[in-house]
Amino acid sequence: MINKGIILAGGMGTRMSPLTKAVNKQLLPLYDKPLIFYPMSILMLAGIRNILIIINKGQLNQFRRILPENNNLGVKIEYKEQLKPAGLPQAFTIGEKFIGKDNVSLVLGDNFFYGQSLTKILKKNTSFKKGAKVFLHPVKNPQLYGVATLNKQKKVIKLIEKPKKTVSNLAVTGLYFFDNKVIQFSKKLKPSKRGEFEIIDLLNIYKKSKSLKAEFIGRGGAWLDTGNVKDYYDASNFISTIENRQGLKIACLEEIALKNKWIKNKDIKRAITFYGNCDYSKYLKSLIK
Repeated sequence: MINKGIILAGGMGTRMSPLTKAVNKQLLPLYDKPLIFYPMSILMLAGIRNILIIINKGQLNQFRRILPENNNLGVKIEYKEQLKPAGLPQAFTIGEKFIGKDNVSLVLGDNFFYGQSLTKILKKNTSFKKGAKVFLHPVKNPQLYGVATLNKQKKVIKLIEKPKKTVSNLAVTGLYFFDNKVIQFSKKLKPSKRGEFEIIDLLNIYKKSKSLKAEFIGRGGAWLDTGNVKDYYDASNFISTIENRQGLKIACLEEIALKNKWIKNKDIKRAITFYGNCDYSKYLKSLIK
């Protein structure tokens, strides 16, 4: 069972400079909300209430302004500073004390997920006990991503980073579920040629023991990586289109918490006061009419 989640919100965001020179990328607005709300919503939709956010050194107060530990979401938030970014598996050594003896989910702070069946898919997969799961999504240009090939049992048989030839169109997204062995496996990793610990190397340890399985975002769902300016604004336009057509908000954290019965109407009212007079607060008011 997974009841803890980590959001990796560190990194330098160099591909989006100069926007990220003064502000962490995950605090920039993705349409009408800070980017950090979107990975946060994924963990909450999965039913995860214990969340560690890993950030850059010196940025704690910035994050606390929007996601304080004492929040109106019914979740427990902790922060850890990443002194020097050294690859995704570093999240598990930084978060070792937070994870304890539990299984854990990792979601990258700049990934956006959307889909009608997403909540059902997430909750179904939190019940797993052993091994690791990667979430895959088909892409048109697999040469830009790490991709996976599978057998009939949905077990991963091969992982290839940015293949020159198309062997699979199933990209490895920034959402992972791991058992508790991920801590000891992460400690055994050696830096790659670029000086970082690689998530592919970590996943390959599970693959060798035939304990790496795959799950899918699902047809009609969306996975968008906001790693550069173009992708960032593509994602923002996508959210704008959906929200303005439907009149519903994507990644409204208070709405998710209310539906999960983690908070009550009084907490929504406190959140409205916290955000002030804005469209987001107006949407929150509509939830408790």
